[in-house]
Amino acid sequence: MKKKNTQKRKNIMTGSKLWSIAMITSLLAACNAPATTSNTANAAVSTTGTTKIVSVSESTSVKYDDLVSLDADDTNVSWTEADSTMIKLNGTTATVTGSGAKVASGSVTISEAGTYVLSGELTNGQIVVNVADKGVVHLVLNGATIHDNDSSGIYIQKAGKAVITLEKGTKNAVSDGKTYVYADSSTDEPDAAIFSKADLTFNGAGQLTVTGNYNEGITSKDDLKIISGSINVKAADDGIKGKDMVAIQAGTITVDAAGDGIKSTNDTDTSKGFVAIADGTFTIQSGSDGIQAETALVTDGGTYNIVTAGGSANAPAKVEEGPGGGGFGGGRGSFGGGDAMNGGTPPTDMGTPPDGEPPADMPAMPNNNGKSSDSNGDADNASTTTEEESTSAKALKAGTDLTVNGGTYTIDSMDDSLHSNSHVTVNDGTFNIQSGDDGIHADQALTINGGTIKIAKSYEGLEGAVITLNDGDVDVTASDDGVNAAGGEATTSSTTATTTGKATNNSNSATDTNKSADTDTANSTGTTGTTSTSDQSAQGSDAGQQNRGPGGMPGESSGNNELHINGGSLTVNAGGDGLDANGSITMTGGTVIVNGPTNNGNGALDYDGTFVISGGYLVAAGSSGMAQGTSDASTQNTIVMTFPETQKAGTLVHVQDSKGNNILTFAPAKDYQNVVVSSPDLKKDGSYVIYSGGTSTGKAVDGLYTDGTYSGGTQIVAFQSTTNVTWVNESGVTTARSGMGGFGGGGQGGFGGGRNRSQSGTSTDKTGTTSTTGTTGTTDSAK
Repeated sequence: MKKKNTQKRKNIMTGSKLWSIAMITSLLAACNAPATTSNTANAAVSTTGTTKIVSVSESTSVKYDDLVSLDADDTNVSWTEADSTMIKLNGTTATVTGSGAKVASGSVTISEAGTYVLSGELTNGQIVVNVADKGVVHLVLNGATIHDNDSSGIYIQKAGKAVITLEKGTKNAVSDGKTYVYADSSTDEPDAAIFSKADLTFNGAGQLTVTGNYNEGITSKDDLKIISGSINVKAADDGIKGKDMVAIQAGTITVDAAGDGIKSTNDTDTSKGFVAIADGTFTIQSGSDGIQAETALVTDGGTYNIVTAGGSANAPAKVEEGPGGGGFGGGRGSFGGGDAMNGGTPPTDMGTPPDGEPPADMPAMPNNNGKSSDSNGDADNASTTTEEESTSAKALKAGTDLTVNGGTYTIDSMDDSLHSNSHVTVNDGTFNIQSGDDGIHADQALTINGGTIKIAKSYEGLEGAVITLNDGDVDVTASDDGVNAAGGEATTSSTTATTTGKATNNSNSATDTNKSADTDTANSTGTTGTTSTSDQSAQGSDAGQQNRGPGGMPGESSGNNELHINGGSLTVNAGGDGLDANGSITMTGGTVIVNGPTNNGNGALDYDGTFVISGGYLVAAGSSGMAQGTSDASTQNTIVMTFPETQKAGTLVHVQDSKGNNILTFAPAKDYQNVVVSSPDLKKDGSYVIYSGGTSTGKAVDGLYTDGTYSGGTQIVAFQSTTNVTWVNESGVTTARSGMGGFGGGGQGGFGGGRNRSQSGTSTDKTGTTSTTGTTGTTDSAK
């Protein structure tokens, strides 16, 4: 078996003592460091210490017909006995009726262009096509079984094109032996049961079973096209391989391959090496990638059932060892381990994400239980890493762009389910995904313009340097981050980002602060980032910064990655961060529901720059330790509520205005202590009441109720909103969280671990401290 392309996974193992020393040093340095400034634009982000550019890709509309052209020979299935050479196979010999073919030593050699009709069984012999004039050879398999003990069953050595027609109503088979005999040691082909050095096309309405015992099933060194037919391939390595292209117009294709299922391999010509599929039914079980294109992969339609490397259950564990519990005094923040927040008691159920998998990326700081406190941080320089080589086992994989225009996909992959070393664009389709790593991953831009995507299992659901949701229904379950805008390439540039004030950070390089983009053997052709070398100052803060803590270590700048939500629906259930951007988030429309983490080391929302919302409906529930709201630059209003204690999963949270109109009725899927809601119905100067518990007669979709009547809840707080982002607890309106914790400060700061997103206990409205039950309100539909 040929050696497969491999990718390296890093298992980060961090020494607790070295990490602690680095943390203490950083915190000491941070005590005298002024605040930083972050100015964020849509596609170019200027940050403290770095200027890195990633462009937002336009919608990709490339289709099968844009890449593939067919000629008359590709679709020709007709023949007559009078105009064809008839070849009757019989054991170790054959009988030829007509011209252009000869039999010798049990093999049939075809030396002239024309049509050849094969029937019968060849038990140890080969069909060789060697046409000097580069003409078209049309092979009709009319109930033929061909096996060669020590070479290919069919070997297209030379021809302008070979077309293999599967005669309607017939069953055909081609196989080879487990060992090949070559002319000399320098020869390594043919190496497939059906091997062609010329363009090869399959058509017809018959059946073909191909068994590649030696290496591959079907291989073409040029173009490989499948127009129709039922083709079943079992291979010791790759199932179906074309160098310049694999183009499939229709057919029923089953592949059981120890290597890749279907692949193209040309890595020297960017116009070739693609896989394009118009339609068909595909059942693929592969040891490596399911469908892999060296350049572009385009699917217009079809039905796909793909399992790679035994499925997601076989994914290697994401191993991370962090330092132990927090602080000199334990607890959260300060030497004495005082209470984390004035706004309420921290939750006690700070366990690991679902499936028992901790976040994969090294945190910026530890939290009080030793778990990861922020998945935006990479391991620091004191970390030691070990590398393991593992086979790439993605379901759909492209070296450049992956475009899905339609189809139905059922995927269980050990590795990423959809992956591109550049851009991924989903225009339509129905997806049911279980992934051992990312559900959908793009090294550069991930754009979803439509379709129904259900990622029932993943490590991270959606990942890309720039993620854009324009339309479609997306449902993500992830053991780590649900949506992660991270990665992209960075290169040093002379571009200088400057601010006013005292220089505090002299940076020569920048690295992405989340899980690095997965790279494979195909080169990425997407956009690159630019990192500036500059002295940075720190005077003041962006308006949005007051609603969030810094994105990592003291002096660490925000990234340039982006998450854009313009429409559609997105539902997330994440063990790590719900929506995570190593940069900024914008939302102009759509509906977003986030069931975030139960541990205080992550948050339902996590961003380094700003979260500007101008439209749509957002509700995000999770733990309170790393809670963030939207930014003050938003034109749509937001409420961020922190409950005095952890609320049990399924406990309704209800927000209504002073007239009893429903703003939110939501049953989070997991325990929660913090809820963020943003709606077009929220007013900057509105009066609102928040309830906990109770029931609703409305219809719930993903926990969000529409219509019906809410009743029976306990009033937590009533308050008057005075800003476009209002933070509240049971005492009323509070100031927003901000800042990095100090030695004795509250919040999650100090040596107790975590970021200090302290919440001032100053209440501007205490009318909601009295609990009442039985209050009712008529609920309209959630916007």
